[in-house]
Amino acid sequence: MKTQLHLQDADSFYEQLLDAHQGLSTEQSELFNARLILLMANQIGDGRLLQECLAAARIAPAPAPA
Repeated sequence: MKTQLHLQDADSFYEQLLDAHQGLSTEQSELFNARLILLMANQIGDGRLLQECLAAARIAPAPAPA
């Protein structure tokens, strides 16, 4: 599992992700996220890797120093 930044033009993708949520209700936004996750999981296709990603996503990041 890649944990270092691997996404090309991450800032652009983040903007696109935020834009995709514009005008959606909270429920619609949650459904959008669920569909997006399932589409991306299908692209990854490796069950073991997906399990690692699920476990890593549950770990809260350390707070940034003040």
